[in-house]
Amino acid sequence: MKLRSIIYYQSLFCFPISVLSFINILYSSYFDYYLNLSAYLVTLILSLTVGLIFLIFGKKSEKRINFYEQILLILLTYIIISGLVSLPYYLSIYQISFIDALFESFSGLTLTGFSIFDNIKQIDPTLILWRSSSQWIGGLYFLFFLILIFSNKQFMYKMNDLTFSGDVNNVESNIKNSLFKIFICYFILSIIIFSVLLISDVRLFNSLNLTMTIVSNGGFLPTNSLIQIISTPGQELNLIICLILSCLNIFLIFNIFSIKKILSEHREDIFILVFILFFSSLLLIFLKEYEINKIIISVLSSVSNSGIAIIKMPENISLFFLLLSIIGGSLISNSGGIKLMRIYILLKASSGEILKLVRPNNIINQNILFSNKKITSDYIKISFLIFISFFISLFILSGVLIFDDLNFETTFKISLLTLTNTTNSELYGVNNLNFINLLTSSKIALIIFMIVGKIELISIFLIIKRFFFKN
Repeated sequence: MKLRSIIYYQSLFCFPISVLSFINILYSSYFDYYLNLSAYLVTLILSLTVGLIFLIFGKKSEKRINFYEQILLILLTYIIISGLVSLPYYLSIYQISFIDALFESFSGLTLTGFSIFDNIKQIDPTLILWRSSSQWIGGLYFLFFLILIFSNKQFMYKMNDLTFSGDVNNVESNIKNSLFKIFICYFILSIIIFSVLLISDVRLFNSLNLTMTIVSNGGFLPTNSLIQIISTPGQELNLIICLILSCLNIFLIFNIFSIKKILSEHREDIFILVFILFFSSLLLIFLKEYEINKIIISVLSSVSNSGIAIIKMPENISLFFLLLSIIGGSLISNSGGIKLMRIYILLKASSGEILKLVRPNNIINQNILFSNKKITSDYIKISFLIFISFFISLFILSGVLIFDDLNFETTFKISLLTLTNTTNSELYGVNNLNFINLLTSSKIALIIFMIVGKIELISIFLIIKRFFFKN
């Protein structure tokens, strides 16, 4: 195990936290918010110190690490960076316990959006900005992981090869090029969403924070309710545009002006749009009293795994929105869930097997989304394994949460939302849950499965296999 190499790469993830701390210090100084200024100073100094120590320790190490070491790097990144992000919460004037500070930071970095804060209006604006920026940096980190680590051809359970054609390997120039391309796409998407919100007459502060929530598919809001930010039909329409962009392939930004590339490399995105349109239309049939904009926002929020809601939906259809969150968006995005592509492969493979029994002499079309790529046995096995591991995780987490003061329905819904990294809201009927009152064991379990929701349970099994079953 190349520990020095892992520590070297870990150092590179510490420095962006220093940048965020410095931005908050400038913001606090400019607007005279001095209540939590010392907390950001401590975070700046500590993140720089840890980053420099790690950098010096691992500078002369071998820079090539294998897949197992890369997975360990991801786990350490979530743990160490969450520890740094938790400092402003813990050192703030609000007397937040260490476990609650960690819970809030993990929730932000994993883009889940569960919060210990009951009333956002009582929070210092700098801490609101810190919450939102933790989501933004968490979304960027995950996209780095998704392309540079989970595109490994030997362990392709993220199936990135179906929607990502880039050449990512251990050649340093290719890695730097991929990192730069991801950052540019993410940054441009952030600028687009921010601009769309601004022209909608959304306050500058709210636009900035909401942008970081939407682009990362997180769930933190700068107000107690989204309706306090988005209140007019024009704002709702622009929010729809922003949510659509957030659940599609991040590289669509580079190919948006090429119809040929969209048709060849973004078939998944086209199917996601058709999927959203279909279910929005279906809801309109049964919920005629609701406006079309609000229904589309609810569907998009669930598919993108953001979970932010503009209206309260009937309690009896909350499971419908939970189902949408389980399905999720594009493979190359910050959305969670099992993913539409994997479910599509399972359904098509299953229907194909049934047709073989009924009409054994027929030739079954095994093309993926009408492309030249075929559904192989490996794709089927991986999709089925992800499907099974998701429900194993659901069973384990529900089993832990049931010991808390929660009824079965709430336990089930929270477990589903945790594994899909979707915030609790009016869409799912669990918006009144106060996470600060949960048992410490429940908070720790939620933190663990927030990470599992991002990296898949298979990653944990691979690490266990590597350390305990080397032979």
